[in-house]
Amino acid sequence: MNKKEENIFIKERQKVKDAFAEYTSHYDNSDGKIRLKVNHTYRVAALCERIARSLGLSSKDVQLAWITGMLHDVGRFEQLRQYGTFSDADSIDHAQYGVQILFEEKKIFDYLSISEQDEAYPIIRIAIWNHSAFRIEEGLSDREKMFCNILRDADKIDILKVNHDIPIEVIYDSSIEEVKKEAVTQEVMKQFLEKHAILRSVKRTCIDNIVGHAALAFELVFEESLEIVREQGYLERLLQFESENPVTREQFVQLRNCMEMYLKERESAK
Repeated sequence: MNKKEENIFIKERQKVKDAFAEYTSHYDNSDGKIRLKVNHTYRVAALCERIARSLGLSSKDVQLAWITGMLHDVGRFEQLRQYGTFSDADSIDHAQYGVQILFEEKKIFDYLSISEQDEAYPIIRIAIWNHSAFRIEEGLSDREKMFCNILRDADKIDILKVNHDIPIEVIYDSSIEEVKKEAVTQEVMKQFLEKHAILRSVKRTCIDNIVGHAALAFELVFEESLEIVREQGYLERLLQFESENPVTREQFVQLRNCMEMYLKERESAK
């Protein structure tokens, strides 16, 4: 990248940051849930950048990956304001709502000097639309799938951190005392032990959601993503959840053993 291109990229990045700061300034930053999503956004963008660099992508594509991270959760803020929850099942699909805000309401132009004919325009839209879906939509090009997977991996990695660092009361509107008494639903156990993401429809309790978030590690596509998970250690700590329910304690032994085996398999397959 020459000096001129570097200056353009720096200005573009600052424009995105300024627009995001302006957008989120209209929400109550003293609310822990708002702060959670603001901080999550910056971390996901940084993770997108790291994963993209590990793939040897061009500087332009690294920048594009970073942008998808910055814009991926725009829909979360209105979701919380209108419905008081981050639960898509109890409100709206936040990814689709983000696409509506950015592309139907044309807010994308607050962030980027871009036209609808620009190649980046549909890629950003597709990546945001698919970032929280159980599976990526069919019919995408390899390039489109790559950007989807970069964003999906980055989002999943940071969800592990959020679930470890942020109090359960903030994330799930439930007390830690209640969660420590819960057992993992059998269908949730079954799907985890099958080593894939867990369908939202089978989750019944907060502890199911914690297990479901740990299961996101099964879906990580890129080796760099797994390396980040190993470095951070949040997955391991999440699966060390200290339950007061003896059934749940035994369930978590099974979950830890399953995940350990999976990570060893991925490591040996490199």
